[in-house]
Amino acid sequence: MANLLLPANLKTYFLDKQRSSLLFSNTTRPKRKNQSTIPVARLFGQAIFEASKLNVLFLGVDDKKHPSKLPRTYTLTHSDITAKLTLAISHSINNSQLQGWANRLYRDEVVAEWKKVKSKMSLHVHCHISGGHLLLDLIAELRYFIFCKELPVVLKAFVHGDEDLLNNYPELQKALVWIYFHSNIPEYNKVECWGPLCEATSQDGCRTLTFESMPERPCVNECSCCFPAASMIPWTHYHGTSHGGDDENVVPVGRNDITKYIYNRKRN
Repeated sequence: MANLLLPANLKTYFLDKQRSSLLFSNTTRPKRKNQSTIPVARLFGQAIFEASKLNVLFLGVDDKKHPSKLPRTYTLTHSDITAKLTLAISHSINNSQLQGWANRLYRDEVVAEWKKVKSKMSLHVHCHISGGHLLLDLIAELRYFIFCKELPVVLKAFVHGDEDLLNNYPELQKALVWIYFHSNIPEYNKVECWGPLCEATSQDGCRTLTFESMPERPCVNECSCCFPAASMIPWTHYHGTSHGGDDENVVPVGRNDITKYIYNRKRN
């Protein structure tokens, strides 16, 4: 039962370990050791994007419409049965992908939306680290590590799946990427700026330093320089605040903490 409550990479590790113990119970000790090293390599090795394993769903969106004029969101989920990714591109989060007991237990989905704030485009990506049930809290640090390792793959999936939009509007590749980590543990309840989209997809962590500490707030009054007026992602932060604006409970990583920013990116 414990393996059902772990992130996708850990679930693969424990499932493979269980199978190896059942199928090779009569083998010698060295063979059992070799069997267990493969899943460990998948957990801590480099994450690789495979386009053949990505299924893209376009739900009512138009590639000719700039996301500054029409809402555009991404909902990415992973199937443990087929080992494939499903990316829904739509005007709002595709809640049908997030239904079922497995999704509520694993919480390994990633959702994102395009925003225009003060006439600048940016991509806002959300991950659930902990909260909801106890086992997620117990492995919050490991989940944070896994999400940071896998996020370049997630961003590549966004870029590959929505390549027609990015070809039509190549300036979006220079839009800043903001990563929101949702957690009931203050250490992991944070926002990180990963720099321009074209650099945030890199695996080596070598990205241009940004002096942005938090996403800029949209205009209070109705205007033409901010869109959409309200976030398309209904996730709220702990302590009753929303990611729609600045959150004093979120740890910023950027302008006032450059050393921490470099350390986090290189460590992950």
